[in-house]
Amino acid sequence: MTPDELSKRAKAFSLRIMNLARSLPNDVASRELGRQIVRSGMSVSANYRAARRSRSKKEFIAKLGIVVEEVDETAHWLELLRDGKTIEQSRLEPLMNEAEELTKIFVSMRQTAKKNN
Repeated sequence: MTPDELSKRAKAFSLRIMNLARSLPNDVASRELGRQIVRSGMSVSANYRAARRSRSKKEFIAKLGIVVEEVDETAHWLELLRDGKTIEQSRLEPLMNEAEELTKIFVSMRQTAKKNN
């Protein structure tokens, strides 16, 4: 996967998170989960974009670390939505799978970059 393809994939993930948040019920817990998931989920693509524009290998590695943290945090919020039965598991499963795959990709990229630094 090229950096441009991964960037598009991360952006698509962020957009899917946005759409999910728009569909959440209007209760206190769901609103808070919505805020959290929007913040972390939309941050994935923004931080990967920033990583691609890093000025050094060290900065790239650090920014990839932020991407990993944000996608992992998003997975946590998705789990809470599932476990709290706020959204049907069948609707969350594709997003949860994508969060897991993105986590693996970004962790692997970070490890490779650290090894080559």
